[in-house]
Amino acid sequence: MGSQEVSTVDWQGKHVTVAGLGVSGIPAARALHERGALVTVVNDGGDERARAQAAELEALGITVRLGDGATLPPSTELVVTAPGWQPDKPLFLAAAEAGVPVWGDVELAWRLRGDNGRKAAPWLAVTGTNGKTTTVRMLASILEAAGLRTAAVGNIGVSLLDAVLGDTEYDVLAVELSSYQLHWAPSLRAHSAAVLNLAPDHLDWHGSMEAYAADKGRVYEGNTVACVYNVADPATEDLVREADVEEGCRAIGFTLGAPGPSQLGVVDGILVDRAFVANRQKQAQELAEVSDVDPPAPHNIANALAAAALARAFGVEPAAVRDGLRAFRPDAHRIEHVADIGEVAYVDDSKATNTHATEASLAAYDSIVWIAGGLAKGATFDELVIGAAKRLRGVVLMGADRALIHEALTRHAPEVPVVDLDRTDTGAMSEAVARAAELARPGDTVLLAPACASMDMFTNYNKRGEAFADAVRARADERA
Repeated sequence: MGSQEVSTVDWQGKHVTVAGLGVSGIPAARALHERGALVTVVNDGGDERARAQAAELEALGITVRLGDGATLPPSTELVVTAPGWQPDKPLFLAAAEAGVPVWGDVELAWRLRGDNGRKAAPWLAVTGTNGKTTTVRMLASILEAAGLRTAAVGNIGVSLLDAVLGDTEYDVLAVELSSYQLHWAPSLRAHSAAVLNLAPDHLDWHGSMEAYAADKGRVYEGNTVACVYNVADPATEDLVREADVEEGCRAIGFTLGAPGPSQLGVVDGILVDRAFVANRQKQAQELAEVSDVDPPAPHNIANALAAAALARAFGVEPAAVRDGLRAFRPDAHRIEHVADIGEVAYVDDSKATNTHATEASLAAYDSIVWIAGGLAKGATFDELVIGAAKRLRGVVLMGADRALIHEALTRHAPEVPVVDLDRTDTGAMSEAVARAAELARPGDTVLLAPACASMDMFTNYNKRGEAFADAVRARADERA
């Protein structure tokens, strides 16, 4: 199916099983029911919230089975699943045995776009292990600066179904896609797409790094204009080579160094384009200054270049790239500067929940007191510590798996002082900030970049970042 084609399905009387209640399952069930499908929703859990959701759907005439997400209902012709459900669940094995296709919410949205009679907006898609949300939001800001009707949608929290079936008519959509979503989206064909980076993540879900990378690579399938890859991460370029794209689609690289032809990069503090210019062998187009990117950390400049590449692939003028980047403000807990106290900067990057994200965060500063720890999710920390050792003034460790980081520090940075907080209560963050302040010197950065998940101590990374920011502000108030 070509990128501009719209699929038509006769849903009337079609037996569809929706797997999972929640942010994707409920809109999917409603949309299919409205189109005449005979919908059955199955859900593993049956708690009070699930029962309330089920009651709302049943009032519409939708069948809901709580506490039974393993059995394929009789007569099922299609399964539409929430992205988090693992591929080896009995429901999907039964579907495969019966020859029943399985779609995710992204696939359903792709198939339903244009269903409301309007022209289907093209998709500019972004995936990768880290940086997806920031890049998609940067891209949307650039597209808006170009005067285009757009939205940042997908894994970013705005339902793709709502975007394609809602009342707003978009010119183009900036779409964040997770590996889970891509796994279940066999016919997705984007206008242009980017894979920002690849590092081990969600391997328990995918089964192997090869399977994880293959699912990420699906974002390039059928691209019509540009496949954007990271020059510093050859695995992303490999995925471009393996993709089956439309004739004329180009491979476009982004790099923090000087760009070659068909690349975007950085020259003397300027973001430049040697891909979408008349003579890319000899010409380069200035897009923006590094100082236009907030924050101007190396990995965030890479995000900006990827967003710029997708926007330029869509025909956006250079001035809109600059204006969009200037207007963009990052989400909370992503390299967020909290305060300066006694010539020491305090930075919240609680979103750095794996080693790949933390590596990028640590690379942004020259002298760091690092606050780290939490749930390691099977990660190892030797390479991270080796790469960061010269930048570390000191380390404060907290959380359930802090010993794993401590052992890596002992092996590879034995001269760096380490404070090991033997507590996992939420109040530990105040002590962590206090101990980090004792280690810091003027010009240093106290950086919360945990390299671990937060659930051993906090509800999520947002709460962890808020606890850090609260502790820093309380300290600033004491000093005032």
